[in-house]
Amino acid sequence: MTFEPVRGTRDILPEDVARWQRIEETFREIARRYNYREIRLPILEQTELFTRGIGETTDVVGKEMYTFPDRKGRSLTLRPEGTASAARAYLNHGYHANDPFQKWYYLGPMFRYEKPQKGRFRQFYQVGVEALGSLEPSLDVEVISLAWALMRELGLGGLWLRLNSIGCAEDRARYQQVLRDHFADSIGRMCKDCRRRYTENPLRILDCKEDRCQPFVEGAPGSAEHLCPECAEHFATVRALLDDLGLFYRIDPRLVRGLDYYTRTVFELISDELGAQDSLLGGGRYDGLIETVGGPPTPAVGFAGGIDRLAIVLEERELADGTAEAPSLDLFIASLGIEGHALALRLADRLRQGGCSVDVDHRDRGLRKQLAEANRLGARALLVIGDDEVRTSRGKLKTMATGEETDVDLTAEGLAAAVAQGG
Repeated sequence: MTFEPVRGTRDILPEDVARWQRIEETFREIARRYNYREIRLPILEQTELFTRGIGETTDVVGKEMYTFPDRKGRSLTLRPEGTASAARAYLNHGYHANDPFQKWYYLGPMFRYEKPQKGRFRQFYQVGVEALGSLEPSLDVEVISLAWALMRELGLGGLWLRLNSIGCAEDRARYQQVLRDHFADSIGRMCKDCRRRYTENPLRILDCKEDRCQPFVEGAPGSAEHLCPECAEHFATVRALLDDLGLFYRIDPRLVRGLDYYTRTVFELISDELGAQDSLLGGGRYDGLIETVGGPPTPAVGFAGGIDRLAIVLEERELADGTAEAPSLDLFIASLGIEGHALALRLADRLRQGGCSVDVDHRDRGLRKQLAEANRLGARALLVIGDDEVRTSRGKLKTMATGEETDVDLTAEGLAAAVAQGG
């Protein structure tokens, strides 16, 4: 009997992990530049955190969550996103009372029961930032700037924002009624989900992807046309600051995002270089979320982006450009005979402790196959140890790029110096 991965999950293989590490390390570095600190959140949460925080009428809560009772009958959910968990941590650890302005980032797996397709999985991975405790429009723009810097650092160009504002809670209520009035004559011809959303939350109709519903959605009034003066001023300031930073955006009056906690600014970051309009990441303000999950009114803004999709994009670019990085190793030590292999192991151990990446043969292969392995691993330098090298404690270090050989002393110190200089 053989086992397959659960549908919607997959193995990220060693030959692919370097690409993932690049995304993660770049994200950490960009977050550091913006003074965001890492938070690590649990994968399991109480189900009510998401039903209250995200909204029971959303597709995430209604259709996509992995929810189950534990052994004591408590309802638990594998986190479908990170923002609600960050809000819970913010309250649990007293930041709202003791140090209310926080800038955090996170990365890790999320879980949603969706139809698997290219770049979309049921266990997927996200990077995200959350900035809590300020209503200033400049914080919206800083979060957007961080997202932009991440994509630019990863080599993606043609960047622009889909941008909108859905206003405060009062604006949202008014806009919902505007949408009900708009869809009143057509809702009977729309899909079953849209007919349900019409009653529960008409903003969700704007997320519908069904072809039969698109003509009605495209004609819907925009949310930014129904903002109170304070929210309109906030949105105008966001746009002015984006202009000042040279971050290009297009107003999309029907962009509302898929989760109910969003307020005011919402955005998605797009790259024209990808040949599609799929967003790289998305986010916005969620000024009511902390209060919804039991805290005081607390403004906040953030974004999340999928590592899976970014990894696919980078892989496709590498294949197209021929820029895929070969695996790299500082030194491969080929050995012949029992004593040669023992010396290779001792030297490798000492060099690894000193910071070198070193590999040796563990399959008792002939010299030709060991040399082929050194090439396959992308070793920068090669050392062959046989009986003569054991007897004299001297060897030839070969620089693989040039073929140049250097006589070296077979001590860890001498070998490390030679590798650093010529490997």
